[in-house]
Amino acid sequence: MKQAFEKKELKKKSEDLSAWYTDVILKATIADYSPVKGCMVIRPYGYALWESIQEALNRMMRSAGIENAYFPLFIPMSLLEKEKQHVEGFSPELAVVTVGGGEKLKDPLVVRPTSETIMYDMYAKWVHSWRDLPVLINQWNNVVRWEKRTYLFLRTTEFLWQEGHTAHETEKEAVEMVMKALDWYRQIYEDYFAVPVVMGRKSETEKFAGAKTTFTVEALMPDGKALQGGTSHNLGQNFSESFGISFQTREGTSSFVWQTSFGFSTRSLGGLFLTHGDDNGLVLPPKIASTQVVVVPILRGDEGREALLDYCGEIRDALVGQGVRTRLDDRDSQSIGRKFNEWEVKGVPVRLEVGKKEMDDRTVTMARRDTGEKVVVDRREMIPKIEKLLEDIQKSLYATALNFLESNTRDVDTFSDFEEVMKTTRGFIRAFWCEEASCEAAIKEKTKAATRCLPLSAKEEEGTCVHCGKPAIHRWLFGQSY
Repeated sequence: MKQAFEKKELKKKSEDLSAWYTDVILKATIADYSPVKGCMVIRPYGYALWESIQEALNRMMRSAGIENAYFPLFIPMSLLEKEKQHVEGFSPELAVVTVGGGEKLKDPLVVRPTSETIMYDMYAKWVHSWRDLPVLINQWNNVVRWEKRTYLFLRTTEFLWQEGHTAHETEKEAVEMVMKALDWYRQIYEDYFAVPVVMGRKSETEKFAGAKTTFTVEALMPDGKALQGGTSHNLGQNFSESFGISFQTREGTSSFVWQTSFGFSTRSLGGLFLTHGDDNGLVLPPKIASTQVVVVPILRGDEGREALLDYCGEIRDALVGQGVRTRLDDRDSQSIGRKFNEWEVKGVPVRLEVGKKEMDDRTVTMARRDTGEKVVVDRREMIPKIEKLLEDIQKSLYATALNFLESNTRDVDTFSDFEEVMKTTRGFIRAFWCEEASCEAAIKEKTKAATRCLPLSAKEEEGTCVHCGKPAIHRWLFGQSY
């Protein structure tokens, strides 16, 4: 059954965010449910967004000398068990193949939840001397983590991501790589998605299984929940010792490499959709939108049709020539109203309406998706005005999201106030915490709020834990996650 692009059929974001989110993803042809429980099909319009992310991150990674490669989907269980914390952390989410070719496997195969173990077994074969370092490899792939409760993009059994894995001579080099990757993720969110984030360090409980330290970018969604946007890990020498990745140093001694891993997934797109959409559909920031401008001819019968389509084609070609991602919607199968609704639901930043009047006057009517404002511009001034409009939309979306983040980030000093915020508005809470795991668990059990991170900007202060009253030196960021 084809989706009908009519506003009255789209659930309203202002009334039910969760229902709207699922509805708009389906109606905007971003993704659809698959026959496999917990998995989704990413449709071309949605996958184009992921390709834009790939292009941007590939540019960033290549600037640091990182190359793409590919490693197997199946990982021998014996490899996964080499790093104790790692296998314990992932054990509840593993999908395991025990039979292959009709025979029981002696060493069961795990369907890739992440690739540290399969990659590091190879690194041990490739690294012998300091001359073999650094190893700078990334791969774009799919991973499987068996989720009991799934949600399109935000939490699926199978998802797509990039995972970078580097090995270095010194911890200093590894830490520099960790922070560089973290800033790449910040750039994707803030510069491309127009979504502000908080960068920080995860608690010992929340860090990646097997890591020495985990860093994160955290975003705040319209319902006051937190989204972990991407993580970067200092693995120290934990994995290199387990997998025997040693090298001869410049001084002739033997040492284990210092490692990092970092990942950014299709989950990020869920955060993008939630942040900027409205009751009429998605609102895509121009920098990430696969179609930045759609040209819609307003045809009235067959009279003058060819000339009007020629004029619209001229407009499209001029924009494409300037690097503006533009589509001409010259379909006969849809009415003008249906086309307008469809592109509104899909969130295309700018719509150009072109009828006989515009053709005769050599003008175009520009409609911006975020505000609905329309303006008629001269054809000769069209390109600079559209380029300026796209820039304005990108900045406006970021400014609105930043205002929301700042307005919904609160300093809280008492646990009763902490509980009240979580019962009402939610959002980010900055509060002193003693950094004891038992206290962290108690806060989460009572309020559903977990530590999101210790912001990189946090200063050392004297305080008392918001929950237990013990001495504390930092205000941590708390929030309820998806």
